[in-house]
Amino acid sequence: METNDKRNLDENRLPGKRRVRSKGRELFCPAHPEQRISGNGRKYFLHLVTSEQLRQRGMGDKRARLVIQAYPVLVLSNEWLENLFCPQCGSTHWCHVVRHDRVTHTLRWAPRELWQQVAHVDPMVQNPSVSEFSRRSARRTDAVRSDGKRYYDA
Repeated sequence: METNDKRNLDENRLPGKRRVRSKGRELFCPAHPEQRISGNGRKYFLHLVTSEQLRQRGMGDKRARLVIQAYPVLVLSNEWLENLFCPQCGSTHWCHVVRHDRVTHTLRWAPRELWQQVAHVDPMVQNPSVSEFSRRSARRTDAVRSDGKRYYDA
């Protein structure tokens, strides 16, 4: 009886259908368009507080004013800042990411003005909860000793 139930379950499935893995997001370096870049860091979503910012993104004047009156702070779910690593550059960069759909995104280097639209974050200001000792220790790997070698070299 068990095999009969199993056969009925198999017959209910669509023939020829296999589970297809969804595509991941495709992010390419703005400096090297052929190079994929990666990053699974925190996303800092942009916040809009004026109707002018909405008009810059293509919304009409009257509608932008109505949206700002309804939502004093509008969080954009399709635009954010993210720290991404490019293997060809060999470094991480802050990028402004605009999502068009699940796979396609537009990337550009994040200008300083965009950080004003992110709530409670400024990458140029040091974190007050980190001690000066920790900051010095973190920078120590870049420092050079008196004999010309780096501290982490043997």
